Amino acid sequence: MITPVMPTYGRADLVFARGEGPYLFTEDGERFLDFGCGIAVTSLGHAHPHLVKALQDQAGMLWHTSNLYRISGQERLAERLVAATFADSVFFANSGAEAIECALKMARRYQFMNGHPERFRTITFTGAFHGRTLATIAAGGQAKHLEGFGPPTDGFDQVPIHDSNALREAITGETAAIIVEPVQGEGGINPVDPEFLKAIRMAADEFDLLVIYDEVQCGVGRTGRLFGHEWAGVAPDIMAVAKALGGGMPIGACLATERAASALTAGSHGSTFGGNPLSTAVGNAVLDIMLADGFLEGVEKKAARLRDEIEAAIKRHPGTFDHVRGLGMMLGIKCVAPVGDVIGAMQKHHVLAVPAGDNVMRFLPPLIIENEQIDEAIAALDAVGAELGS
Repeated sequence: MITPVMPTYGRADLVFARGEGPYLFTEDGERFLDFGCGIAVTSLGHAHPHLVKALQDQAGMLWHTSNLYRISGQERLAERLVAATFADSVFFANSGAEAIECALKMARRYQFMNGHPERFRTITFTGAFHGRTLATIAAGGQAKHLEGFGPPTDGFDQVPIHDSNALREAITGETAAIIVEPVQGEGGINPVDPEFLKAIRMAADEFDLLVIYDEVQCGVGRTGRLFGHEWAGVAPDIMAVAKALGGGMPIGACLATERAASALTAGSHGSTFGGNPLSTAVGNAVLDIMLADGFLEGVEKKAARLRDEIEAAIKRHPGTFDHVRGLGMMLGIKCVAPVGDVIGAMQKHHVLAVPAGDNVMRFLPPLIIENEQIDEAIAALDAVGAELGS
């Protein structure tokens, strides 16, 4: 018999009643260190006082009006994102997949508005993950996500990541855009070589294509910069963000240059809930913390220590772990033992982590962690390494 909650997830048998900072607590008070952050969402920890107050204050005034009217919190959040990035304008949605859909639609309509309706295809890369809608699973191109959903949505051409020749060969008279994650998340925490991001930018400029960055997972402080592509210094035309922007409140955003954003005119795209007063109040509170002097520099320092400690633990347990990769606090531990076994064992030691492709365990801790939590995670990693090592 099917359960009332549709069984689309392989859930751990844990029910959490509350969270505090970097910790989650079960209904009977058992404490877990959360190094998964709801898959890179709760980057400021659980129940952050500033975020809680922002939500409570807004909840007592106004929840929803729709985008038929101006929304002051939305305008303020857009202005701040524009001021902090390459972008000139922002569209708000409810999730990362919706932000990606907006980006793909914008790229197609840009070409249409510039006299090229035949340009509708987007080049994607192996190892990609862009969401769970029909269009975004086609963009990701992974067989396990496409199985059973009919013919993949047309309009996507996938090439090997880091292959500049294959990228250029894939460009045709029907190509509209190129989409890439500066750090692939679901694919196994794979940072894209800055030189390849430059090659993407050069090819796009040569053929009048738009560059789309998917920073749904690697954006909003996760890598130690506000956005992951800042490490490479190569800007896109369009960027999708979500997850950490709301700290746990559902929100997505599609940022774009004026050149790209001008393609979406009134009536061409929309969202009932996108950018509502509740979500943007929390989004603004998140930026209050993220943009404060010294915050991201502190993330960089803590991330460097965390990585050093992980590398040392891997050397102590080569039968369980192989290497670590990633940027900032978006780290992937390539496992020798099956990643499911590793994550299950970490859970027994009260540390939560997230699986990814290529037998990788993701460490996505709250950006507010201190040395105490780093030591706690490494102690669990050592214990698991000893238990599972051959």
